[in-house]
Amino acid sequence: MPYELIAILMFSTMMLLLMTGQRVFGAIGFVGVAAAMLLWGTGGSDIGFSAAMKLMKWYPLLTLPMFIFMGYVLSESRIADDLYRMFHVWMGPVRGGLAIGTIGLMVLISAMNGLSVAGMAIGATIALPELLRRGYDKIMVTGVIQAGSSLGILVPPSVVLVLYAMIARQPVGQLWLAGVMPGLMMAGLFILYIAIRCRLQPELGPPLPEDERRVPMAEKLRLLRAGLLPLAIFATMMVPFVNGWTSLVESSAIGALAAFMAAVLKGRMTREVFETSTRQTLAISCMFMWIILAALGFGAVFDGLGAVRAIEDLFTGQLGLDPWTILILMQLSFIVMGTFLDDTAMLVIVAPLYVPLVGALGFDLIWYGVLYTITTQIAYMTPPFGYNLFLMRAMAPPEIGLRDIYRSIVPFALVMVLALALVMIFPQIALWLPDYVYGE
Repeated sequence: MPYELIAILMFSTMMLLLMTGQRVFGAIGFVGVAAAMLLWGTGGSDIGFSAAMKLMKWYPLLTLPMFIFMGYVLSESRIADDLYRMFHVWMGPVRGGLAIGTIGLMVLISAMNGLSVAGMAIGATIALPELLRRGYDKIMVTGVIQAGSSLGILVPPSVVLVLYAMIARQPVGQLWLAGVMPGLMMAGLFILYIAIRCRLQPELGPPLPEDERRVPMAEKLRLLRAGLLPLAIFATMMVPFVNGWTSLVESSAIGALAAFMAAVLKGRMTREVFETSTRQTLAISCMFMWIILAALGFGAVFDGLGAVRAIEDLFTGQLGLDPWTILILMQLSFIVMGTFLDDTAMLVIVAPLYVPLVGALGFDLIWYGVLYTITTQIAYMTPPFGYNLFLMRAMAPPEIGLRDIYRSIVPFALVMVLALALVMIFPQIALWLPDYVYGE
């Protein structure tokens, strides 16, 4: 049987297993190991063991549980509540101010956790009810929560970029730094859209009533200090790393310890908070490790088959496509897959094909990691089956229906397409900061 046909069979079998509801790592790992055994006999079993050893030796993977623990401590100890109260007081007098403050909240939540699900949960439970109670348009604020939560997989410490770094064999630190400017740019574009929209249609985002604006300056400053605590923790963690004083793993340990101490000093580190944070950290860390292990095994079989070289020859040789056309087709495929898969599944499925192909086409793999992440954000919110759409439906109050959720995301998805286009046209938006820090 031709190797190209074997590769297509592996890919289609994996997709079929995923569509039946199997766990991502189970479907990918099973296909990889089964194909290795059928192709190379009992010697093929070494691929799985080799992938496990490679995973265990990957030192930066230690950052994963540290950052997840930091995020859950800050979330479970209700420090995120202080953040929203700060934005509520300081931004309330502005038209659309609470919605703008919610985007700011999401940026800081992203810097605390690195997972979009955490931002969605906090936004839907803390910000959304308050925005609706204040008379904000339900369609606009639903879009604000979804768009803001998507920043969690781009703004460092992004857990998804850790996964990409492992599969693409790229430095995690450079990928995180590459996500900073695009993430802040996208947040700025969201804020600009909200400000303009509420300026033209004031009824969509009314300011706080006059009597609620009369908050003593001492109380405003107290809330500012409390709300900026997560930012201080982030700075405590990232400044030593950016300056080269600590390694990435050491910085992640500093961040986890700083979050723990902040919760203790505020009197919120209860036994329940500690147990919940630890259990969630263990569950998510194990899930990601299984996915990475399956991806490494699957990718090793694909490399052995020469599937990447065959696809490169198909696109550039037989079809005669130029590199940019191929890159755009890759991004479109992510959007299609994002209608029924989450970000980790998408990356694991196509990384063995796309990452080597991107390198062969002459593109920067750090830059491509940012493109992948932004495209995943768009795919998350693309009807009819976007991952974030159904998360929002599960968490939203009854008065917000699925139709409202679909309508809410359209303008924000267009803003994200604009951000993606800007990063594609001007790669230095993503590459300037890592080049500056690492002196390249």
